[in-house]
This record gives sequence, C-alpha cells and structure tokens, in this order.
Amino acid sequence: MVIVGAGECGARAALALREEGFAGPVTLIGAEPHLPYERPPLSKDTMADDAEPMPRHVASLERLSEAGITHLGSTEVRAIDRQAKRVHLGGTSLDYDKLLLTTGSSPRRLPLAESSRRCVYLRTFDDALAIRTHLRAGIRVLVVGGGFIGLELAASARKSGCPVTVVEAQPRILMRGVPAEIAAILHAAHAAAGVHFFCGKGITAIEDVVAGVRIQLADGHVVEGDLCVIGIGAVPNVALAEAAGLVIDNGVAVDAHLRTSDQNIFAAGDCCSFPLALYGGRRVRLEAWRNAQEQGALAAKNMLGAGESHNAVPWFWSDQYDLGLQIAGLPDEGVETVRREMGEGALILFHLAADGRLVAASGIGQGNSVARDIRLAEMLIAKRAYPPREKLAAADAKLKALLAA
Repeated sequence: MVIVGAGECGARAALALREEGFAGPVTLIGAEPHLPYERPPLSKDTMADDAEPMPRHVASLERLSEAGITHLGSTEVRAIDRQAKRVHLGGTSLDYDKLLLTTGSSPRRLPLAESSRRCVYLRTFDDALAIRTHLRAGIRVLVVGGGFIGLELAASARKSGCPVTVVEAQPRILMRGVPAEIAAILHAAHAAAGVHFFCGKGITAIEDVVAGVRIQLADGHVVEGDLCVIGIGAVPNVALAEAAGLVIDNGVAVDAHLRTSDQNIFAAGDCCSFPLALYGGRRVRLEAWRNAQEQGALAAKNMLGAGESHNAVPWFWSDQYDLGLQIAGLPDEGVETVRREMGEGALILFHLAADGRLVAASGIGQGNSVARDIRLAEMLIAKRAYPPREKLAAADAKLKALLAA
C-alpha cells in the first residue's frame, strides 16, 4: 500500500490500514520534511501562542515505527505508471498494489501579487513560522480574502497587537458556505477588535514600496502594510493525477467508495471531489479537518475491499477571538431558515429543504456553546429528518428528543 501525501488524511489512512488488520508494507510519502501534522492550528495557535510553536503531529515517529509504516519525508512523487502499478520518485521507484492520493490543496495564487516580496501565503507549518516572525505590535498586516484562513489569521494578528486591514472582493466576508447573518456577527467581532474592512472592493495593483506593500483598490482607495497575507481560497493538487490520466472534476474525481477512474487508485481529502448521497449525489470537494480524518479511514477500508460508501455529514468549524462557529451539512441546500436563540448571544440557524427536510445547521456562540446542539443537528441531518419548525425555533425544545422521535 502506497499513500502519496503525508498530511492529516494520508496519515489517518496509513494508521487505519493497520487498525483494519493489513500486515503488508505501508509507505507514506510526503513533500514536507515534517512528520504528519494538523493544519487548523497554523492560523490560530501557531500564530498567537507565547510558547515556541511546534507542529501538532498526527502521529509520532515512534507510533509510525511501531505500526510498521515507512514515512518518506521531503520526497516528491514525479509520476504514476498505472500500467506497471509504480510511482516514480526521481531516481527511484516504488511498486504498489493499491495507491491512495491524499495530495491536499494549495493556496490559490493572486497574479497581481506574484512580483511582491511582501505578499505571502499560508499552507504549511514553515509558512506559519515565517508569518509569525512578523506578528508583533505595530506591524501593519494586510489580509486579502475574507474567508476562514484570512479571518483566523486576522484575529491572531490582532492578538499580537498588529493593525489589520482585510480586503475582500465579495460584498461580504465568508460568502462561501456561511449564512449572511452569522458572517455579520463575525464581521462585528473583528471590527470591535480593531480590524478594518474593505468589502466588495476589487484590486487593481499590488506593489512593494519603501514603507512596505501598497494595494490599489478599484474604487481609488489605497491601503498600505508591512506584510500582506493572501487568502483567496485553495485549489486541489491534481497535477500528478491528471498526468496519469485520471478523471479530474474539481479535484480528482472519485466515486462513493473514494475510488478514482483507476480501480487500483483511491483519493481522499482536499484533493478529491465525491458524490454525496445525502444531497442527491451532488459532487462536492471539502477542505475540512474532519473530512480528511473520515475519508482517510474510509479509503483505508475500501483499499482492503470493504466497499463502504462515504455518508458522513459535512462539518466545518472556526474559532475567532472568543467565538466558535460550527456548520453541519450544506446550508446552500436549504430554501428556508429557522432561527433558534440559545441565550448569551449564541444562535443556531436550521436550514430546511423545500419539503421541510433538515439539510444543514449553522451555529455561533461563545466558545463551544453551540457544539452539542450542532452535533445533534448533524445526527438529524444524517437521518434525513423532518423536525417541526416550531420545535427547532424553541430554545427549550430538546433536539435530542427530536432525534429520538
């Protein structure tokens, strides 16, 4: 078994192969020098903690060794020979019976920023360390992109005393997947913390100047900073799969079992798109921590012949300042929203399809105040439940009771 991509998903798959009883060779290949680590802390704890940051490893070297998993770090897979069932590593090659691609995604590049030495991207632990060195009181930080990465980094920069300006081309922050009402709460929290926003503003030029970096906006405004972090989304890493002739559709296209167009090659995590039976077979690609865990484990089972379908409900989360955001399901599948006030500023929006089926739930509140109810909502979504609207709206109506019903 060979796994290309040594992040969260690939590491979980390697460990799951052992947990499922596979006794043959398992090789985990990664381009980074580090052991497999979690990426969510990079825009949060790694940036803002006082202690010297360390990667939050998925598995230690000892655990990988005990499991008999060979980890090849700082190694690039150059090509896949599907006919010979072999991967080429540049000078050497490795045969496989089953191959799993967990190549992840890369930051979407902004062409206007390519000539700037002060514009950076956040994807790896080394990226985070490089950005962290700039985050100190008084250093002006520009963030291009009002998505999760950009906003989490903006919050971390404010905690470090940096003046922060966010530039977002869309009319509001978090346009993709987050309801406007919840996005407005996060916008207000950032504004209260001193973040300045330019939403609905295109960029016409980015240039380095003596004082730092300057961004020219389409409406004539000019913003300057000492550092600019670009966070305008991510693109799946599909070059290896595409060169091998695998079908690509917003990522490496896989079926419900995470199998690609080659029966001996699977793909999982950020790099693949897959059909969700829960939403009528809609093909989606998820850049989410839990999805990487779930698909890594499922891919391992199916590489061993389990034939299990991916049926998990999508789940996303973000922590910014003292607010916790959680979303279960796909809110854009809903045509009606029912609001539940949870007290102390917390709320949950339940998203219903035209026939009344619960298809998503979005919640925000202090800390983990919405976590339990979002988890119960997730279970209702998985059951394809049709909960009464009045029960969803009533804060004293227990979701656990709706689940039992």
